Amino acid sequence: MELSIVVPTYNNFKYLKLFCKSLKENSNYNHQIIFHINNGSDGTLEFIKKNNFSYTISENNIGLCSSINKASVLVKNNFILYAHDDMYFCKNWDLILEKSINDEKNNLFYLSGTNVSHKDGLLNYDCGDSPENFDHRKFDKFCNDDKSLDLQGSHWAPHVFHKDLWNKIGGFSTEFDPGDASDPDICMKLWIEGVRTFKCISKFKVYHFGSVTTRKK
Repeated sequence: MELSIVVPTYNNFKYLKLFCKSLKENSNYNHQIIFHINNGSDGTLEFIKKNNFSYTISENNIGLCSSINKASVLVKNNFILYAHDDMYFCKNWDLILEKSINDEKNNLFYLSGTNVSHKDGLLNYDCGDSPENFDHRKFDKFCNDDKSLDLQGSHWAPHVFHKDLWNKIGGFSTEFDPGDASDPDICMKLWIEGVRTFKCISKFKVYHFGSVTTRKK
């Protein structure tokens, strides 16, 4: 199952390269990856062009919500996965997510991954605090060994839902730019449209370096 992965980025080149590396090495499908580039003067724009990723761009930082809404116009697949550029995706993440999607009886669901971090994650497990010292083997082993259960009631990224729902709710609410509190707001809008499954998939793990993009001034 090919997904459309939408990602805001704001001069975060070293994290973005690791993010793309994880998708290239740990995915089983050729997913569409769409960036919205805020400025991109740190080498981001050249990298994204060189690798033929889809993108939209703004001269200045327009905020997470506006960025994702702009990038979403390029979506080609039925399911939209929203992610941050400072995440590292686990091995076989897309097969895990595909199974969870196929287990649903309809498209009225919101599924998210499990954030692992050196601090302030859903699961705290130190595999490094930057791309320079990130230990992917340690993270791989943790993903393989961890026996955490799925959770109900998630509202965090990375998350996926059907593009028909995305179009119904109009994407993210831009009044939440630069981004804080936009995730629970989007869940509220999905609830109004009849979504009752808000599930965090334990085996779909990402290592998150700590909302590096949204914390920038």
